[in-house]
Amino acid sequence: MTILLDNILLAQKQGEARGLPSICSAHPWVLKAAMRSGAAHLLIESTCNQVNQHGGYTGMTPAAFAAYVQDLARENGYPPDRILLGGDHLGPNVWQHEPAASAMAKAEQLVRDYVDAGYSKIHLDCSMKLGDDPEGPLNVEVAAQRAARLARAAEEAAARIGRNQALRYVIGTEVPVPGGATEHEGGVAVTHPADARQTIEATRDAFRRLGLDEAWERVAALVVQPGVEFGDDFILDYDPAAAADLARFIEPYPFVYEAHSTDYQTPEALAALVRDHFAILKVGPALTFAFREGVFALAMMEDELIPVDRRSRIIQVLDEVMVAHPRYWQTYYQGDAHTQSLKRKYSFSDRIRYYWPQPQVRRALRVLFSNLAQTAIPLGLISQFLPQQFAKIRQGRLQPKSEAMLLDKILDALRVYFDACQVDANS
Repeated sequence: MTILLDNILLAQKQGEARGLPSICSAHPWVLKAAMRSGAAHLLIESTCNQVNQHGGYTGMTPAAFAAYVQDLARENGYPPDRILLGGDHLGPNVWQHEPAASAMAKAEQLVRDYVDAGYSKIHLDCSMKLGDDPEGPLNVEVAAQRAARLARAAEEAAARIGRNQALRYVIGTEVPVPGGATEHEGGVAVTHPADARQTIEATRDAFRRLGLDEAWERVAALVVQPGVEFGDDFILDYDPAAAADLARFIEPYPFVYEAHSTDYQTPEALAALVRDHFAILKVGPALTFAFREGVFALAMMEDELIPVDRRSRIIQVLDEVMVAHPRYWQTYYQGDAHTQSLKRKYSFSDRIRYYWPQPQVRRALRVLFSNLAQTAIPLGLISQFLPQQFAKIRQGRLQPKSEAMLLDKILDALRVYFDACQVDANS
């Protein structure tokens, strides 16, 4: 499956504006929508926080996540061998408050487990300071040396099972805040080409010092900041002029850029990113945000159709669970009680995505679908709350069923990525 990445690299170096969406989500509805999209191949990624040797916040190890994705693929009629698995932010982030020795030992085991589970795209991220690092910014050379250590661990693990040639690496440390910024920003600094060059050279030298010359040849992408970001209630759009020097810089190198936090960018901005060699486009919260919008729309239809005592109360149940278990949103959402209430429901950061697996929420969602399956949904209600899906129903392209409309809502958010990347469903 790494031929998928190789083909994107080749196309980019031949002047074609082709890219690859990176679906960074463990949400079953998001993955189901992707598998029903008609895309010939899919890149699905998990982060070190989501999935690690201790389970992460999904409760899944790398092997368990790989099996989960494969099972979903079979359930949805998608060939599992057409899925490329990627590990995002693989490094010591989960253990950054520990001394470097223990944090890096755990990070090495993390990478080994990802490789053993069949992941092929490995993002080495050692950008964070560790518990006993000296004051001041982390030295670029130190970050590079740590990334090389993880590459060595990955190569050793792959050698045991004959998978070295399957691995492709992503390097780079200029990564936007995972899940979105917590404060308004007038703009973010586009990576300066000199900083990109320093990262490349430091990482290349660190690889070579560890005898990883052949692994260096399999570096596929560099993570940089193209000037995109999102937060609770703002989106910073891509400005091609501001990133022009950075776009030209990568052209002589044998790899492309990977852009994080591209969620909520316009179709035009996404196409411009791909044209400017940001060929791997990360997306996650925008897809679960679309799912949340769809569920809320269905809940509002339910309120019009179902007696009060039989309603799912899905919107209220979600908020009650979030208030009772504030771990995943409290440090992200500032303001008074009313402001926090709005953010819990409608923030672009979409911290609500952590709460769909909760038992009370899952029960409420089942009730919502059951209620709407037992009654015909008037077209006027669909027009009111899901106008894009209404248009497709009128065109005979979609059934007026709650689950079909919800999947299509997610697919609308995905299609702009497939279009920008020129993903060919028949390739």
